[in-house]
Amino acid sequence: MSDARDGSPNASEEEDGDPSADGGHAEATPSTHTVRLELVDEPGQLLAALHPIANNGGNLLSIYHERGNKTPRGRIPVEVDFEATQDRFEGIVEALRSEGVNVMQAGTERYAEEVTLLLFGHLIDTDLSDTLSRIEGCASASVADVSLAAPQGTEEASSARLRLEARAGETERALAAVRELAEEKGLRLVEPLTGVDA
Repeated sequence: MSDARDGSPNASEEEDGDPSADGGHAEATPSTHTVRLELVDEPGQLLAALHPIANNGGNLLSIYHERGNKTPRGRIPVEVDFEATQDRFEGIVEALRSEGVNVMQAGTERYAEEVTLLLFGHLIDTDLSDTLSRIEGCASASVADVSLAAPQGTEEASSARLRLEARAGETERALAAVRELAEEKGLRLVEPLTGVDA
């Protein structure tokens, strides 16, 4: 009994003192992290990329596998969300790279804003997959959804509805990148109305 009583003041001192006294557990709270990977289109590549995350203490939350939307290098973009402490997150990124996985982006930020755009013109002739890949290449945004309409065939003008997800405060930067791309390819861009009073 006396040992237990003697231990109580010491525990209080540790709580009030240096947080490293208890091994730093007070600061080791897991947070959500997102990594964007670029995988070779071969069987088993996704599973191989997930192993370093699980093996290094990451708790998988979601996987967004964009198989139909390849990067300019012909690889598959994959976005993985997981929980981990900061130290474990850094170890996971290092482990992914040491396994030869191309980590395009790694961070705790998540896409927080969403915007829908319309593109009109010769989308097929100007290489729609290239257009989408270049939008994806913008660090501010990710293409969440694409709907293509080509009622008169691929030889005529078509339209595409793009739903973009942008990082908090970076929607305008993402829109500027799409504007520049549309101008370069001779496409007409219809942007969402902003700042309109009801």
